[in-house]
Amino acid sequence: MCGRYAQSRNVHQLQLAFGLPEQALGEEPDPRAWPPLEELDPDYNISPGRPVQAVLGPPPQGGASGVPGPRSLHTLRWGLVPSWAKDRNIGYRMINARGETVADKPAFRSAFRHRRCLLPADAYYEWQLLNKDGTAQASTSPATDPGHRKRKAKAAKKPFSIHYQGDEPLAMAGIFERWRDPEADEDDPAAWVWSCAVITTEAAPELAHIHERMPVIMPADDWATWLDPTSGPDDLSHLLEATPVDRFSVDEVSTDVNSIKNNHPDLLEPLPAGDGEQADTLF
Repeated sequence: MCGRYAQSRNVHQLQLAFGLPEQALGEEPDPRAWPPLEELDPDYNISPGRPVQAVLGPPPQGGASGVPGPRSLHTLRWGLVPSWAKDRNIGYRMINARGETVADKPAFRSAFRHRRCLLPADAYYEWQLLNKDGTAQASTSPATDPGHRKRKAKAAKKPFSIHYQGDEPLAMAGIFERWRDPEADEDDPAAWVWSCAVITTEAAPELAHIHERMPVIMPADDWATWLDPTSGPDDLSHLLEATPVDRFSVDEVSTDVNSIKNNHPDLLEPLPAGDGEQADTLF
């Protein structure tokens, strides 16, 4: 799964990193047509419900038959709210979409076919379970492990930061959706909620000792295909299996990250060798 991550780059830095054209902030005239772009503060402990930056594919210009525009950066809410939802809070339960079922699940399939994005990250966090006898085991997902909640409640958690070996940002595969708040006036910009979910897959062997799931990370060579609205099922299925784990670094980090109240650059600092901490509960 992916339940927390860090993203500290500003709009200009993200545009450079993803080869995007410069965009004016706060000048999107119609929130019904395309998500806004806001400058966000660095966030080293992003949790569900927070605003996040996303790279979107080319929208049509001048109507559905127009020439596609360039890729662009936009601000979304983490936690996908399907267009048919009655309440935006459903997004807190839809922060991740399983790659194995994203093409078929009613909540995700339309977005997967037509509205794919990349979610930039400095790193994502994952937690390993620590038993009372000092042994460690991989965390699990509620979708696959009936005993997930019970085991999680009894164990302490050891946090890790997963990131590229260099300074390149991760590009997590995502999907996005637009939702209309039925209780808000149509002319109110807040009536339109643009939200997203991270696509996850089975953890690679190199990471399976921490958690059984991991976010799908897109290498730069695959960005264009992932964001292309005409890409077919076979191409997309292949991309979901292409995470470059051989380029990852994995650092044990401070249990300060366990609390969303903590948000500072030191959360990404690896612990000194032999300085592991006994973790508090995650949520």
